[in-house]
Amino acid sequence: MQESEEILDDTPIDALGWRGSSPDAPEIAALRTRLSENNGIAGLEIAAPNQIDRAVGLFRRDGFVVVENVLNGSQLRTMQAACATAIRDIVRLDRERQGNRGSHRYSFSASTTGSMLHTPEWAMLIDLPTVTPIITALFESADYHVRKAAGDFCLPGSEYQHLHSDIADRQKFGSFYDPSGRISLRDLPCPVVCCNFLMVDFTTTNGPTRQIPGTQNSRQPIPTLAEEPDWMKYSTVCPAKAGGVLIRDIRAWHGGTPNLSDHVRAIPNAIFLAPWFHEPAVESMPLSIFETLSEHGQKLCKQLVAREPLDVSYRIVSPGPAGKKS
Repeated sequence: MQESEEILDDTPIDALGWRGSSPDAPEIAALRTRLSENNGIAGLEIAAPNQIDRAVGLFRRDGFVVVENVLNGSQLRTMQAACATAIRDIVRLDRERQGNRGSHRYSFSASTTGSMLHTPEWAMLIDLPTVTPIITALFESADYHVRKAAGDFCLPGSEYQHLHSDIADRQKFGSFYDPSGRISLRDLPCPVVCCNFLMVDFTTTNGPTRQIPGTQNSRQPIPTLAEEPDWMKYSTVCPAKAGGVLIRDIRAWHGGTPNLSDHVRAIPNAIFLAPWFHEPAVESMPLSIFETLSEHGQKLCKQLVAREPLDVSYRIVSPGPAGKKS
């Protein structure tokens, strides 16, 4: 059914999913049962914000770490409301829910700047006292910098997303390349850290991110969805509570999973580049937002400040190779 703009404006975001399928279909019910029984990384270790050494150790071992309670109640509610506004604006452009990362799956990079740093809510994620010490410890320096802040969300009815890495060696700008072929980006220290903030609890059935531990340095081919063993499909970061953060080495294999719940799963992010790693900066932060940041936050974002007024809107890009990113 095609919604009028008025209906979409009034529809709760949790009711925007399940276009073209039914949550009660037999195959959906069977998958929901299978995920309920099997999903989740056994013995998932979760760090507290003050456990910096533990968080760093888990990150370097697995290529990711979950840290709980990094957003307080007020910050979480503020971010949830900002996500809801952006979700509605993006989905309004896609009545059939084709998504820009696969069916019912979207990136907040649908913003025309590729970032959400034109909003105070996303800018808040840049220098959180619960996260900044961990990022500083991961890079062993406070001289890292911000690439952008965006993230993704999946509506009820989303499906599996192929496992992928968010970065690879290439000859163009933006990543490491050794013309001799002797050294890969995977042989180096972590170049990019992505912090995905949980807006809802990650459960077995609402599309938790799956992470394959220890793959950040792997040169093995990433399996296709058809080749992927069940244990990888069930290697999801759950249970984990809203207000926490999933901190990822973006080289590690990861992917989206089916959201068979009755609510949207959103994970806004902030992406940080190591002091030695650089990518072309895109002006995405108005000066008015920049001036509200802490001194450290301004140092991280100085290359992103827009010299001219930003034309910020959203566009839906058809899924393609980039559609494998989360």
